Amino acid sequence: MSLNNAQLDATRRELATNLQLPGLTAADIAARLDLDEDEVTRAIAVDIADPRHVWMVRNIIETAARDNGAEPVPDSSLTEANRSRATT
Repeated sequence: MSLNNAQLDATRRELATNLQLPGLTAADIAARLDLDEDEVTRAIAVDIADPRHVWMVRNIIETAARDNGAEPVPDSSLTEANRSRATT
């Protein structure tokens, strides 16, 4: 799945907003996903070679937000319909 600049910007904003809801840090997410902190930071910035990491990070953030009783802002581009398009 390839995103245009507007979609990339929206996804960055959505991930950053949702990251604040559960109070997770990049280190917390990295530990849960067995990634390094730089990979998580790049995924949140949507500046990464492997889009699967963006999806993995998104899932952790949204699950943690819901577990804390918060409702994440909806994803405009990282929709379930687009999940299968996430390839390297």
